[in-house]
Amino acid sequence: MPEYQDVVIAGFGGQGVMLIGNLLAQAGMEQGLHVTFLPVYGAEMRGGTANCTVVLDVLPIGSPLVREPLSSIVLNEPSLTKFQPRLRKGGVQIVNASLIAQDLVETSIRTVYIPANDMAHKIGNAKLVNMVALGAWLGATGTLPLQAVQDALHSVVSSHYAKLIPVNAAALAAGYDFAITRE
Repeated sequence: MPEYQDVVIAGFGGQGVMLIGNLLAQAGMEQGLHVTFLPVYGAEMRGGTANCTVVLDVLPIGSPLVREPLSSIVLNEPSLTKFQPRLRKGGVQIVNASLIAQDLVETSIRTVYIPANDMAHKIGNAKLVNMVALGAWLGATGTLPLQAVQDALHSVVSSHYAKLIPVNAAALAAGYDFAITRE
């Protein structure tokens, strides 16, 4: 695991951007890391823009603000347009190939171009796009163990939705496996 990692997660409201940011932050805390989670909403929640920044570090974090992120997870085209130019040189981005044309992806950036929507449908729930993408980020960055994030689902998902934890864990694993086979 790297000593420091940050990620901007972006999409439109309803894609679960905040959920996976919260999940990643929770998993980091459970692994003993210092963590910040900074959510940003657009004018509307569902359908509007949404992004968050998560910072994970072995040392105390001075600020949750990140100008040039080391990594990003982009779930839609407007998010790619906004955050791809800000990615630090040598960074990695997870790009949802189901909603973003490949010719928009900067070829000089290390990219996992994953059909997250298509994979979520194959798993059996279209709402799992976010978990597939987060799994790919885990595989591409090695920031946290897959199992740590799967375990953190129990802390983040309310008991009312506990029956969905196994399918969310499966979606994380599918994204993770996709990313590690592309390296």
